[in-house]
Amino acid sequence: MEYDVVIVGAGPSGLSAAIRLMQQAAAAAKEISVCVVEKGSEVGAHILSGAVFEPRALNELLPDWQQQGAPLTTPVTHDDIYLFKDANSARKLPNLLVPKTMHNSGNYIVSAANLCRWLAEQAEALGVEIFPGFAASELILEDNVVKGIVIGDMGLDREGKPKDSFTPGMELRAKYTLFAEGCRGHLGKQLIQHFQLDTDKSPQHYAIGFKEIWDVPAEQHHAGLVVHSAGWPLTDASGGGYLYHAEGQQVVLGLIVDLNYSNPYLNPFEEFQRYKQHPIISQYLQNGKRVAYGARAIAKGGLNSLPKMTFNGGMLLGCNAGTLNFAKIKGNHTAMKSGMLAAEVVAEALLAGDEGGKDLTAYATHFTNSWLYDELYRSRNFGAAIHKFGTFWGGAYNTLDQNLFGGKLPFTLKDQTPDYAMLKPASSAQAISYPKPDNKLSFDRLSSVYLSNTNHEEEQPCHLKLKDSSVPITVNLAKFAEPAQRYCPAGVYEIIEEQDKGPRLQINAQNCIHCKTCDIKDPSQNITWVTPEGGGGPNYPNM
Repeated sequence: MEYDVVIVGAGPSGLSAAIRLMQQAAAAAKEISVCVVEKGSEVGAHILSGAVFEPRALNELLPDWQQQGAPLTTPVTHDDIYLFKDANSARKLPNLLVPKTMHNSGNYIVSAANLCRWLAEQAEALGVEIFPGFAASELILEDNVVKGIVIGDMGLDREGKPKDSFTPGMELRAKYTLFAEGCRGHLGKQLIQHFQLDTDKSPQHYAIGFKEIWDVPAEQHHAGLVVHSAGWPLTDASGGGYLYHAEGQQVVLGLIVDLNYSNPYLNPFEEFQRYKQHPIISQYLQNGKRVAYGARAIAKGGLNSLPKMTFNGGMLLGCNAGTLNFAKIKGNHTAMKSGMLAAEVVAEALLAGDEGGKDLTAYATHFTNSWLYDELYRSRNFGAAIHKFGTFWGGAYNTLDQNLFGGKLPFTLKDQTPDYAMLKPASSAQAISYPKPDNKLSFDRLSSVYLSNTNHEEEQPCHLKLKDSSVPITVNLAKFAEPAQRYCPAGVYEIIEEQDKGPRLQINAQNCIHCKTCDIKDPSQNITWVTPEGGGGPNYPNM
């Protein structure tokens, strides 16, 4: 099938690009054919974000969003920001000691998944074709030009042989292909490597973000309240917690753990379970019911890690490139703006008769002249400061930089060490003992994965590929106590002790919630996440 534009991923950036393309075509009284493919079973099924949403890009894209029924119904009413000193005590920080980027007046507490479902409706009304349940598995590269993507085969057994249900993959060809896969996109990673888009850039940095949704008693619910925290339980890592009072007597909460931590015994999932026990957090959860769970990697390197976003025949959009503004802990509005800018450049080319396949370098100028660049420039030092100076002193630097200088101090901090390379050997690390779950506030991983509605067709090739099957035991277990057992939020990786054979790595791919942490944090860079059959993975209802 052939289109003018194929977009990979129905997230904020991909859908915003699709809508803007159709708007530009309508304004010129011409046609642009646009197709969006989404690996989730439906639009929103794989979308996970906090989320406090800044409507700046939405105001530009669809100014009448309120009249059109956009799911932005809970404005932020109040910000509480704490420094957790230990498991029981905390200090509420005054505004002067908090970077102004952390304040949320004018923003909304939203479900990013439901926002994407609404954006998809707007896109389809404009003539965009959206195909959920289809995973873009391969690039079509001809003469060093991206000509589209291949939808993965369906109905293969574990050995990759066709079953009775076999359906061959399909080529979707386009003049331009926009990759909006989200953080650590499978094809985006290949494109960055193939076209060397990250030359002279800092390595991308990541965090893993957890999220749960709870139904809570009415007297514990304060619609519009936003709570952020730093400090405990993250004594061996940087990051922070969040708890937002959404609509419908629900709170959403989570913990963000930076993946540059050094102790291989650290378990981000267990740190999240501890976080919920803090009195500041537990006061809102007591007698409540947990109804949803998920986790996702976050690209947080910012401007210093942003690759070149254009190449022959296409572009990288949103979190696939790394446009999140970590100083705000927000990436939805920046992803949307990156998609809108890309669409404007592509539409300009196509409407002028461009036959496709070019490197649309004009995007760089549009990007640099936009408020998106200004935001990312002002926050360029935020993550690096915390990595270099720690949570307290890094936070103090960021407060000074943002509040007094607007993010424009005349120097740039850089973190040049990839996150995976930060792990130290287990022999020089302190083992961490985590409490057993109480099944009231804290839970185990398998019961959590159950709430994510994760499912994969079991008889299919494993989508977690090992470059060398011996490395998990001979290197990762021997040197690092195989951290995959702990950094995976879904219990995918297990070390099994077999009698007379010794240890082996077992991969429970059925559990995978597509967070991509293994692809990022494996100290040997031996794991490659590839797309399973379309429709597999989590089915998040309103994350």
